[in-house]
Amino acid sequence: MKRCLQCRRDYYDDSLSFCLDDGAALVDGPSTGEPATAVLPRAVTASEEPTTLFDTGRTAMPIDRRSLVAALGLLVIAALAIGGYFYFTRPSHQIESIAVLPFTNVDGNQDLEYLSDGLTESLINSLSQVPSLSVKARSSVFTYKGKEVTPQQVARDLSVQAVLNGRVTRRDDQVLLNIELVDTKTGDQIWGDQYKRKIADLIQLQSDIAKDVSSRLKERLSGVDQQKVARNYTQNIEAYQLYLRGRYYWNKRTPNDIRRSIEFFQQAIDKDPTYALAYAGLAEGFILIPGYREGSPQEYYPKARAAAMKAIEIDASLAEAHNALAAVMSNYDWKFADAEAEWRKAIELNSNYASAHQWYAEHLKNMGRNGEALTEMKTAQELDPLSLIINGLLSAMYRANGQNDVALERLNKTLEIDPNFPRTHLFLAETYQVMGRYDDAADEFAKTFLLSGGPPDKVAQFTTTLKNAYKSGGLKAFSRTMSDLLENTPELGGRAPVTVVAGYLADAGETDKAFEVLEQAYQRHDDTITMIKDSRLDRIKSDPRYLDLIRKVGLPE
Repeated sequence: MKRCLQCRRDYYDDSLSFCLDDGAALVDGPSTGEPATAVLPRAVTASEEPTTLFDTGRTAMPIDRRSLVAALGLLVIAALAIGGYFYFTRPSHQIESIAVLPFTNVDGNQDLEYLSDGLTESLINSLSQVPSLSVKARSSVFTYKGKEVTPQQVARDLSVQAVLNGRVTRRDDQVLLNIELVDTKTGDQIWGDQYKRKIADLIQLQSDIAKDVSSRLKERLSGVDQQKVARNYTQNIEAYQLYLRGRYYWNKRTPNDIRRSIEFFQQAIDKDPTYALAYAGLAEGFILIPGYREGSPQEYYPKARAAAMKAIEIDASLAEAHNALAAVMSNYDWKFADAEAEWRKAIELNSNYASAHQWYAEHLKNMGRNGEALTEMKTAQELDPLSLIINGLLSAMYRANGQNDVALERLNKTLEIDPNFPRTHLFLAETYQVMGRYDDAADEFAKTFLLSGGPPDKVAQFTTTLKNAYKSGGLKAFSRTMSDLLENTPELGGRAPVTVVAGYLADAGETDKAFEVLEQAYQRHDDTITMIKDSRLDRIKSDPRYLDLIRKVGLPE
C-alpha cells in the first residue's frame, strides 16, 4: 500500500507512483494504524475501453494512470508558471508617486488665495504621511501655479505617476472644491469628486480629502497610517485659517512677508494655544529673520528654539518642529551631535520632508562630510525637483566634491526653470570662479546684484572694475575687489557669510585680516561661522589660528 503525504490518501495499487488528486509522489505506508481512505481500483470494462470523442470518428486510446498523473503535474506547473508571469508582469495600479498641483482659485479673489494655496499645502503634508508614497514638495509643484500644464509634462518634470488637480470656489459661507486624480501616463482620470462644505468645516474638509485620495493611491493603509493622513492639528477654524495665512506669507520669502507670517502664526496660537503646527511655523519664521538682515541671531534663534520646543512638547511626532530645533542647535547653539539627532528624527517622522533633507545636507557639509552631504541633497532634490534653492545647493555640493562640470550642468538646468532667481546666478559665479573663468564669474555676480535690486549704474561700474582687476593683478586683485565690495557696498553684497568675506581676504593675501574677521564673527556668535570648513578658506587652514577656531566653535577636526 502507498500513501500521498500531501492529501493523506491511500492506494492499494502498488504500480502507482503519483497521487491521482494532487500529483505528489507516493510513499510506502501507512506507517500507523490510520484507516485507509482510497477506493480500490476497479477494472476497465470492455464497453468503456474503446469510445469516440465528440463523435469525431476517431477512437480514443486507453488511459494509462501514470501518464494521466504526469500530464496533470505538467499542467499544474504550466498553470503556476503562467499565473506567476501575469502576476509579476501585470501593470501595477498602485500609485507610488504623486504631485498635488496648486488648487485653482476660480473666483480670482486675492483675499482667498491663501485658502487655495493652504489647502494644497495641507494636502501635500497629509499625503506625505502615506508609507512608500513619494509626494513632491510644495516649492516644486507651485512652479506650475497659474500655468496650464498637461499631466504628461508634470510626469516628465517631476517623475510622478499621478497628479491631483483641484478647483476652489467660495459662495457666501460655503466652499466648493472639485478634485481630480489623473494618471500621468495616459491622461485618464483615476478618480474625481466634489466637496461642498461650510467655512466652519474647512478642517474636516482637508481631512476628508486626504483620506479619500490616499485610499485611491494605496491598496491598504494601517489604522495608524490612516490616523496620520486624516489628522487635524486644531479644531479651531479661526486658528486654522490664520495658520494658512501664515504659511501663505512665509512661502513668499521676502523680509516683510516673513514678518507678516510670524504675526499670523502668533495669532493662530492665541486662538489655540495647543496648535503645535503653528508653533513650528513660528519657529521657522524666526529662523529666517537673521538671514534677511532683519534681526540678530542672538534675538531670534532663542525665540525659534522656544517655539520649536513648545511644538514638540505638544506633539513630539511633528517633523517640522524637530527640523526647526535642529537648525537652532546647529546654527546657534553649536551642539552639532544633538542637531544631527534631531534631523534624523525629523526625517524618520516624515521621509518626504524635503526641507529636512536640505537643511541636514547643509549641516553635513559644515561638518566636512561632503560625500554624505551630496547624497542627502540629492534626496532633497528628488523630493523637490523644481526647487531653485535646492538645485543651487546641490550644485554647491557637487562643487565641494570636485565635480565642477556636473555643478555647472545642474545650474544651467536650473536656469531653465527660472532664469531670474538671484541665487542661481550667485552659484554660477562661484562655480566659474573655481573653474578659473573669472570674466564669466564677474558677469554672473553682476546678474546676481541686479536681480537682487542693486542699482544698475553701480553694478555696471563694479563689473568693469572686477574684470580689470583680474586682468591687471590676477586672482589676488580679483579677490581684493570682491572683499571690498562685500564689506563696503551692502546695497550690492548684502549679508554675505563671514566665511565668504574671509575667503576673499585670504585669497588676496590678507591672512591676518581674514582671521580678524573670523574672530569677530565668533565673538558675536555669528551663525555663519559654522561654515569655516568650506574650501574657500583652504589657503589659511594650515595656520594654527584656524585649528584653534575650529576647536572653539566645536566642529570636528
